[in-house]
Amino acid sequence: MVFAAGALIILALIFGPSLWVKFVMRKYSSEKPDIPGTGGELAKHLIERFSLKDVTVEITEQGDHYDPTEKKVRLLREHYESKSLTAIAIAAHEVGHAIQDQQGDKRLATRTKMIPIVNSVARLSAIIISLSPVIGIITRHPMPFSLLLLLGLSGFIARMLIHAVTLPIEFDASFSKALPLLREGKYISQSNEKAVSQILKAASLTYVSAALADILNLGRWIVILSRR
Repeated sequence: MVFAAGALIILALIFGPSLWVKFVMRKYSSEKPDIPGTGGELAKHLIERFSLKDVTVEITEQGDHYDPTEKKVRLLREHYESKSLTAIAIAAHEVGHAIQDQQGDKRLATRTKMIPIVNSVARLSAIIISLSPVIGIITRHPMPFSLLLLLGLSGFIARMLIHAVTLPIEFDASFSKALPLLREGKYISQSNEKAVSQILKAASLTYVSAALADILNLGRWIVILSRR
């Protein structure tokens, strides 16, 4: 009984934020006639308003994000073309990252430099994890296997480090950039501020969900490999 309750709590902690994010995004995704423009139009307007040099907006299928290397705000089609609160909030959030970039935010610069390294480590660790049991059996020595296990799990650890760096950047883009500019520019009515705040919080917590999923995956691999 205690074990089952503990398992449910762990599952709730890991999958709860992800489900909440999806619920909030969907809840406010309906078109609102009083919104004067789409997410894409708002992003372009804000880029012009804040004179963000060389920054452009485009549709993507890879998830809403700002690419500081190519200076592009990328929005999913449903956010680029929609006049919903979700579309407006997400567009403002991603432009918030572009503003961070223009202001020389060191956290964003650090994260940008870390991503290629972490991706390489993650790919290498996946290969090492898949080969470590075989090498352990061949060598019949605990040291090589233990070393390979540590190297293999380093990919998950590196990804969690990226999430830790990312979270304050996301909250800054949401609540120090996007929400104030939406409020002060009167792009949203006062009655919609609470809903937009929820959407921006959900946009930030997307990375919490990803971090928790990585923790679960890390624990799963530790259990699997420790039994070999």
